Amino acid sequence: MPTMTGYGMMVFPTAIGPCGIAWGARGIVATQLPQANAELTLARLKGRCPDANARSPRAEIERAIDEIVALLSGDRRDLRHLVLDVDDIPEFERRVYSATREILPGATATYGEIAAQLGDPLLARDVGQALGRNPIPIIVPCHRVVAAGGKTGGFSGAGGVVTKLRLLTIEGAEPGGPTLFEHLPLQASARRHR
Repeated sequence: MPTMTGYGMMVFPTAIGPCGIAWGARGIVATQLPQANAELTLARLKGRCPDANARSPRAEIERAIDEIVALLSGDRRDLRHLVLDVDDIPEFERRVYSATREILPGATATYGEIAAQLGDPLLARDVGQALGRNPIPIIVPCHRVVAAGGKTGGFSGAGGVVTKLRLLTIEGAEPGGPTLFEHLPLQASARRHR
């Protein structure tokens, strides 16, 4: 995590509990899924962004918060337009996060499908590990990536798989249902998203 001098952060209420967000001049650098209370959520975010200061957000961050709140209330918001600062994230992880951001609310994709989009279906485990380190959950919707064969797969956020299922349910996705690219031949899916 880069030095966060001049960066801001705050906690805000949502339908699933207090979430957090951290930002800098170039965009959003982190989000935090709810902990047991707002203080713990802020502490967890502060642990990831130690030099960020709690402050009121500028207008575009306020709009991002409003969109996250709406999404977590069941409104299928497309958050792909939100600007992220991922310059300090390794290239492979940036590519995984970019592919994951293409999965819209109500849809899912498998780890293998994301790997195929990146050009190598054998990277499914690496995709899962990258998503386990995702610093910007919800905006980078790692909860929408599931295991093959209708299995849920893991989730590193607080509450684990229960939280993942809750997020998918709020968005109207069918855990275990068809995935975003399942109907396409593997190579067509990979070509379409390069």
